[in-house]
Amino acid sequence: MHMARNRALWLWLLLPAFAWAETLPDASPLEEERTFLQPRPWAYLLRLEALALTLRSRTGEDEGFMQLEPTVVVDGGATLGLNLGAPVRWRLWNGDKDAGLIRKEDWDTLSDWGQWVRFLRLGNEATPVALWAGAMDSYSLLSGHLVRHYSNQGNPDQHPAGAVLTATAGPVYLEGFTSDVLGLHLMGAEVALDVQHLLSGRPARPGRYALALSVVHDGQRTDGTSRSVTLAHVDGTAVLVARRDKADGFEAQLFAGWGGRPGEGGAWGMVAGAGVDAVSPTLDLRARLEVRRQHGGFRQGYFGPDYELARFQAAGASGLPLAEVSFPQGSSVFGELLLGWDAVHLGEVVQRHLLLMLGVEAFSWGRVDANGRLAVQLFQRDLEVALQAVVVGVGQPGARYLTAGEVRWRFLGGRLYAMGQGGTRLSPTEQGTLRPGSFASIGMGVDNAR
Repeated sequence: MHMARNRALWLWLLLPAFAWAETLPDASPLEEERTFLQPRPWAYLLRLEALALTLRSRTGEDEGFMQLEPTVVVDGGATLGLNLGAPVRWRLWNGDKDAGLIRKEDWDTLSDWGQWVRFLRLGNEATPVALWAGAMDSYSLLSGHLVRHYSNQGNPDQHPAGAVLTATAGPVYLEGFTSDVLGLHLMGAEVALDVQHLLSGRPARPGRYALALSVVHDGQRTDGTSRSVTLAHVDGTAVLVARRDKADGFEAQLFAGWGGRPGEGGAWGMVAGAGVDAVSPTLDLRARLEVRRQHGGFRQGYFGPDYELARFQAAGASGLPLAEVSFPQGSSVFGELLLGWDAVHLGEVVQRHLLLMLGVEAFSWGRVDANGRLAVQLFQRDLEVALQAVVVGVGQPGARYLTAGEVRWRFLGGRLYAMGQGGTRLSPTEQGTLRPGSFASIGMGVDNAR
């Protein structure tokens, strides 16, 4: 159950059929949108949002835009889904004299054109091969010990479409990904072997005892980071308790692993921990607690929610890219909680009265990293409020804080809605540093969800 649920958890947070602005990744949509995705042959959704957007730098300089965001969603059932759309921003005031009418930072690389594909699904967890593509948010690669809660939308001026491919063949399960199908920069894969299946044939509960190998590589880039990084990790998992009763399920797991940076002697780390997964018609819960050890610059969760900014400039006083920072030797404790609850029924992966995601890692040398988000639906799901935050390096000089929030209110039968967004942001400069700023927007939208 834990492998399949990892995909579902990504979809909770990613599913761009109901996307927010790129500055605030998806959290949890409204009931009418969930109803739209219930299994049925070939359904469609059309949406148009119009926003007034202000981008402000730390110096107080403002740029103003009118943002139009069309969306077309096609639901072809359990094995086919497509969401096309992108925000187009027309400049209203300020900006460089050569900035142009359309905000050039949104379309100045080949990878930016991938943002038109917000979501593509071919197959699902039950098919031998499946493909997901689009914006990646809070993505974890199976065990999560190399890639955990990663977002390819962390850089506000880059909008790539990533892809995840899964395949099952007998006792072997493969998951591979790339953060950018047009750039092929960050890539990785994890292969898991069902030991019980290998030794005694297909078991009633697949994946109870598993061994896995994961490798992730970020190649050389031309946008401010040049040093390539490769990490590898080996994991073993044992499901000690596995119960399923109709729609309810429960798992308790123990796991341990070892990883390193190939070609760099002394760069390694160990991890051991336990986890529980629980699912019912109204509750979906995942919790993890891990004890970690790091040596020689290796760390678990290296490719995390802050990575697309840290590869330019890591949190801390050094001012260097993450690949050039010497990560202190020590130990840490990591905890993760993912909770989805609905008073009626969870239904498809996107209906939630409450969605909570929280990950915290505390290091023995005085640093704390955390990321989380909270989304709630109120008043017959007409009102949705969502908050998210990423904090890195708390307790050390140069700590990094990023926050964002959104409010949506549906009225007139739900066809129309008003929305507001705001938060902080960091934008890479040509010198490879990060420029602090903020964003705020307010506007209206219309769709045929109800």
